[in-house]
Amino acid sequence: MAMTGTTLEPAASIGRALLVSDDETTIQQITESTRQFAISLEVRGELSAALQQLKSHKFEAIIVDFRRRGRAQTILEEIPLTPSNASAITFVISDNKEETKEAFSAGSRFVLERPLSADSINRTLKAAYGLIVRERRRYFRCPVAIPVALRGNGIPETNGQAVNISEGGMALGIPVPLRPGMQATITFRLPGIDAEFAPESTVCWHQEGVVGVKFSPLPPLQKSELQHWLGRQLEHSLPESVAGKFRS
Repeated sequence: MAMTGTTLEPAASIGRALLVSDDETTIQQITESTRQFAISLEVRGELSAALQQLKSHKFEAIIVDFRRRGRAQTILEEIPLTPSNASAITFVISDNKEETKEAFSAGSRFVLERPLSADSINRTLKAAYGLIVRERRRYFRCPVAIPVALRGNGIPETNGQAVNISEGGMALGIPVPLRPGMQATITFRLPGIDAEFAPESTVCWHQEGVVGVKFSPLPPLQKSELQHWLGRQLEHSLPESVAGKFRS
């Protein structure tokens, strides 16, 4: 049986979830379902430990047991104030209709009512899956090996190779040193997409031949194309046993 203060990792994870509960039956039930859905689960029973996790880690989903109402209310109040988790998908486990109403009023996106069952948990996770993937995609850095061209004021035109890409930027290997704050246009193509991307970008860091850049806002169509491409890469990383759940 899972114990509080543990981290449970599936072979391939679509995202991370924090479960705040000290009820062993509940922990076991949530653990079994999140593992089936390739969600990495961290379990914390004490309020201080849960708050520390919120402040120090990024989670795509946060599941709060309302059985200890004071603790649950504190967690739900803290989530919107934590920059990295303000948009996490929230679930509350309730014991009755009153708690369910209170949970929705507190901002929970989903509610699981006791008595819990594998079917009820799985149905809810399946309904929330698209939101969890979207939240994961916002921070997802996809490994790539694609050629890039870089040009800008004070920067010699040069070629390099992207190391990874996210919605907001990329890391690339280039032969010239760049300083944080420098601006450049990065030109590249993504596998499977014909259109060329050329976002204006700002250098955020440079270390041992690898540069991290942040994209300026992309045109709406290219932003959508990049988001969908990253979403496909995330789903392709899932085991077929998990991916099949969302096609059925």
